[in-house]
Amino acid sequence: MSVTPLAAHLSTRPAAAFRGRLGRDARSGHYAVPRRYRLHLAAADPDCLRIAVTHSLLGLDKACPVTFLPAVPDCPDGGHSALRPLYDASAHRYTGPALAPVLSDDWSGRIVSSHGPDIARDLARHFGGGRPTLYPGGAQSQIEAVERMCALGIEEAAQRAGAADTEEAERTAALDTLLTTLGVLERGLGAHEHLISDQITAADVELWVALVQLDTVHRYHLDAAAVHRIADHPALWAYARRLAAHPAFGAHLDLDAIARRHHARCQGLEAAGAAVQILDWETHAADGSAVRPQVNRP
Repeated sequence: MSVTPLAAHLSTRPAAAFRGRLGRDARSGHYAVPRRYRLHLAAADPDCLRIAVTHSLLGLDKACPVTFLPAVPDCPDGGHSALRPLYDASAHRYTGPALAPVLSDDWSGRIVSSHGPDIARDLARHFGGGRPTLYPGGAQSQIEAVERMCALGIEEAAQRAGAADTEEAERTAALDTLLTTLGVLERGLGAHEHLISDQITAADVELWVALVQLDTVHRYHLDAAAVHRIADHPALWAYARRLAAHPAFGAHLDLDAIARRHHARCQGLEAAGAAVQILDWETHAADGSAVRPQVNRP
């Protein structure tokens, strides 16, 4: 599938407190040494889920261990108390929330990065030798276009379409944006198994997580008619179902954790769309259970 890059927009993701990068040169300060770094993830968080899937696709359990955090942060500011020592050690008088995801350096006891997209790219580029090429050469602009489509055309549009405190015209426009985006993806996936290549890439990880969020979080604030229109994209949801059965994807699909995180954070009103489930995610994820690795979480 060919994806045309969209115009640049501001990211909908919150600003990351740390933006260090891994490098190939020891002089970079964060040389890519196996078992030097550790991930701290709460897989119910979409950014963390993207990284968890990427980590599994690359087979990095030994090269970069993962510590899984509770689905619902335990600090009043929305942060994780388990991450507070890392944040305090990494920034003098840091007063913000201790958020996941985090890539930490076990050698120094400090944080390298809390920026999800950078973490995923660095894992793939510096620890992905011999594994699937999640960022193929020449595909960077298409992957970035998919990231914007998911962030703006799916996630942000779905949030605005279900916002009870906005005008009906704005909600209708947002739903139109969402359906237009899904239509573009539907047409492309009608003839292809994956999004931009003949194998799984970072674009597929991005889109799959956006679809998980759309069905397990955003539809709760949409009316039933809107959810039925969203569901009426058979190629797109068949694609989501196939990926859910892949062990690297389905192993990290914790529906209970997503629900608990949503209910803990969300202040919106539940709508009729809550009763219209698009996919039976649990059943489809179980299809790959015979080869699925164990993922231990608190």
